[in-house]
Amino acid sequence: MKKILLGLIVLLVTAVVAFFTIVPVVVDGRMNSVVSTTIPDVSPRASALHRSLFVADLHADELLWGRDLLERVERGHVDLPRLQEGKVALQVFSVVTKTPRDMNYGRNTGETDNIALLALAQRWPSETRRSLRARATYQAERLQDAVLRAGGAITLITSRDTLEAFVERRGGDPMQVGALLAIEGLHALDGELTSVDVLFAHGYRMMGLTHFFDNDVAASAHGVSQGGLTPFGRQVVQRMEQLGIIVDLAHATPRTVQEVLAMATRPVVVSHTGVAAVCPGSRNLTDAQLRAIAANGGLIGIGYWDGAVCAPTIENIVKAIQHAVRVMGVPHVALGSDFDGATKTPWDTRGVIVITDALLKAGMREDEVARVMGGNTRDFLWRLLPEAQAHGR
Repeated sequence: MKKILLGLIVLLVTAVVAFFTIVPVVVDGRMNSVVSTTIPDVSPRASALHRSLFVADLHADELLWGRDLLERVERGHVDLPRLQEGKVALQVFSVVTKTPRDMNYGRNTGETDNIALLALAQRWPSETRRSLRARATYQAERLQDAVLRAGGAITLITSRDTLEAFVERRGGDPMQVGALLAIEGLHALDGELTSVDVLFAHGYRMMGLTHFFDNDVAASAHGVSQGGLTPFGRQVVQRMEQLGIIVDLAHATPRTVQEVLAMATRPVVVSHTGVAAVCPGSRNLTDAQLRAIAANGGLIGIGYWDGAVCAPTIENIVKAIQHAVRVMGVPHVALGSDFDGATKTPWDTRGVIVITDALLKAGMREDEVARVMGGNTRDFLWRLLPEAQAHGR
């Protein structure tokens, strides 16, 4: 009997250790994959141009997975060494606080919570079990900790002044990387308008209204109601604009997009998306939406995964970019990878140079390539970010 009991204890301890150490790594590796770990060769012209570019990516979910941002790992898509190798100047780090079980692009409710188990396995603080806002502030603190430990290699961009200073410093040190905090889905407000100010104070400067289910703010393209902004959502958008937080319409219903554009006094972003003319889908933008966002002065980030471009290939990414440029004009098109967003992409962030090469081969001028690869994002943020003296209030 003692041997059986001892065996059960050993089995239990082994299971607990595996849950907290092995399971998160396995899940991360399976959910964030690449078509190939080998980065294709590019032309000398593309290589030279890419070194001169300000490359920016509007969306990656690396903070969800419990990795050390400063350490190179062999799974997933983004970390500081790979950003540096890819010559990425600025990465928007988006935070996920809740997703539904059996998540799909068709119809989801908000009753279940995939992130709760992942957070437990990664030993997030106890308050994250009760509060989605706490999950957002915890992930912000993880990024801020990485910035402190990076010894100047990462700059947290929170204002026009910090962006301007970063761009100037990076001119003399191309290994520096800028980081900007964003969020997917304002269920993270926990239903309180004051949470907008709390998240602003934690460094958030871009907020997606919805993610995979309807919330108190607005309807999701993958939710049930297919509605638009709620009265609370209108208050939230107004407060975001007052603080200088960029409104992100990724995952929003057509009605939500339309209603936000009708009330917006500032340009909006769609941080990671596809275009319906190239890849039909509930989360991809129609030509009418593209024109409306361009008329607003907005910016869209073309994604790399199947939901955005139907198959994760460089050819499909370029087709989506070309179509968006034809409809919107070059100044409104950027990159929005959705790296580490439970996605399969052609390569990790080291491979972004392949897009530079492919856009040149497709006949795009070098100045146009520079805009799409990051110049548009840099200038958009410079126009939209708050001044240094702006504070939550």
